Amino acid sequence: MNKRLTQFTIALATLGLLVAIYMTIYKFFPESNMCIGSGGCEAVNASKYSEVNGIPVAAVGVIGYLSILGIFWLERKNDFFRANGSMILFGVTLIGFFFTVWLVYIEVALLHKYCPFCITSQICMTLIFILSLIRVIRQP
Repeated sequence: MNKRLTQFTIALATLGLLVAIYMTIYKFFPESNMCIGSGGCEAVNASKYSEVNGIPVAAVGVIGYLSILGIFWLERKNDFFRANGSMILFGVTLIGFFFTVWLVYIEVALLHKYCPFCITSQICMTLIFILSLIRVIRQP
């Protein structure tokens, strides 16, 4: 079962990474035809909340998803990560989950706009966090 959890988590992190890369590109080249839906991407992307200290939120997502994938890669290569990877992954995804909750709050409560790509990433990060929690609980 642990192998399936790992595969599913890697698939979600890969999907999240692709979405985050796409949204990072969109941040730098805001073409309206890149966004689907009712203009939520444009509103979210243009808001003051789309950056943290000048760094695009989507780029933070790229770093987060790369970190998650890197942990899995390091678990196969390094004894330290093999022994501690579950807790490290849990810590990284906990931070990602709290960041996701904050971003959902921004979209729902402050902007009243919904970006389908952002929602996809938020779902991915939430599921990855839940899977990392299951992994920690099941770890011998």
